[in-house]
Amino acid sequence: MSQDEGARPAGPAAAGDPPPAAEQQGVPPTTSPTGDAEQIDQDFEALLKDAHRERDEYLELARRTKADFENYRKRMATEVQASAARGKAALVGELVHVLDNLERALHAAESDDAGPPQAAREALAHGVRLTHQDVLGAFKNHGVEAFDPVGESFDPVWHQALTTKPSQDHEAGIVLATERKGYRLGDQLIRPALVIVSE
Repeated sequence: MSQDEGARPAGPAAAGDPPPAAEQQGVPPTTSPTGDAEQIDQDFEALLKDAHRERDEYLELARRTKADFENYRKRMATEVQASAARGKAALVGELVHVLDNLERALHAAESDDAGPPQAAREALAHGVRLTHQDVLGAFKNHGVEAFDPVGESFDPVWHQALTTKPSQDHEAGIVLATERKGYRLGDQLIRPALVIVSE
């Protein structure tokens, strides 16, 4: 056989020739079913991880928002209570002067000095006493109390010194007498006690 007979010319395949390769025919190679399943599993795992991450972020945001709201609610409740206390203190600060006047009237009506007839004095004293008790009751209902610091150490936060006086029975800085009682609303000072202090 000659060389021309051993080499086949380019052109249509002759009968009995093997079929050409797939890539030679323009058909892309196919992946195996196992490879497709692995790729799907990987994609699903990635999506699942993303979903869990987003869920955790939203849960954390919800927790922070809830904590912030609780702090805001507590802060507002505290501010409302403080505002109410300031309002009460302002009102009581005006009413304590009424108590001063009532106490002076009681003292005058019940004194043994010359004055109106006994019956009138008793009626006056009774009326003033009732008024005094009403005011004290109102104060008590709102947590206001009077304090008389006689015998206590002088405290400039709660006491106002009117004067000092020598005393052989007390060391320096002790309240000897109260000229005007102090008033407080819980831990809040409404008016300091006006006192005489030992020197």
